[in-house]
Amino acid sequence: MNNLIAKIAIITLLAFIQSTFVMAQDGDTVTRAGTAAATDSAAAAVPMTDSLDIDLTEEPDSAMTPVETVGFHKMLKTKYIEGSAGFMSFVALALVLGLAFCIERIIYLTLSEINAKKLMADLETRIMQGDIEGAKTVCRDTRGPVASICYQGLTRIDESMEDIERSITSYGTVQSANLEKGCSWITLFIAMAPSLGFLGTVIGMVMAFEQIQLAGDISPAIVAAGMKVALITTIFGLIAALILQVFYNYILSKIEHITSQMEESAITLLDIIMKYKMTR
Repeated sequence: MNNLIAKIAIITLLAFIQSTFVMAQDGDTVTRAGTAAATDSAAAAVPMTDSLDIDLTEEPDSAMTPVETVGFHKMLKTKYIEGSAGFMSFVALALVLGLAFCIERIIYLTLSEINAKKLMADLETRIMQGDIEGAKTVCRDTRGPVASICYQGLTRIDESMEDIERSITSYGTVQSANLEKGCSWITLFIAMAPSLGFLGTVIGMVMAFEQIQLAGDISPAIVAAGMKVALITTIFGLIAALILQVFYNYILSKIEHITSQMEESAITLLDIIMKYKMTR
């Protein structure tokens, strides 16, 4: 199930990126068409002056020439290409894969969250009434690690309190590991994105020095190309790492919330079982 969700998230992200590039190209085409139409209209609107023999259509006023607006998507695409598409592709791949893991974890953790207090109140009512099988059914029908831990404790309700506590603790460790599953990959991509950017920086500097060596002279025009690649790859690498870091911190906050729910519910369940045993 987790692998299916991850694949769906990756396909969705790739489709979004592709549609974004198509929209950028379409916007560029529409902008150019509008600019050409506006230019033709402005040229047609200028009257011809026969007495002065001046052809105003040949040299239109620069102030009347419309300025082509560059959209954000087109600018992003341009900078992506200028930053050397080879290295920028690795940075984009790290961002897409990192976001895919983040989306998978967010979906899993969101589905794992329940109203733990309501569940424990329902379990307490059934346990105190002696309906242990009904309490187990409630745990089976409820999603999330909290219900799984409660079910594990109810299966050993006839054993000693030490055995019940040991079973809940052991199973809680397994559930905590499931919550953190895949987070190591997210941290990997967070580290890879700026590292790939810095790699592009180093290679850009090498390109700049090679151009200086071939030209035998140091000038801004010679160094500019290599330095531009270096700076752009670094910027995109840092942006990708920042985006993934925000999602990663959000995931950690959800994991901490669910873990605290698990611990609180385990303590509550032990208290309920203790009261149940004392009334028997």
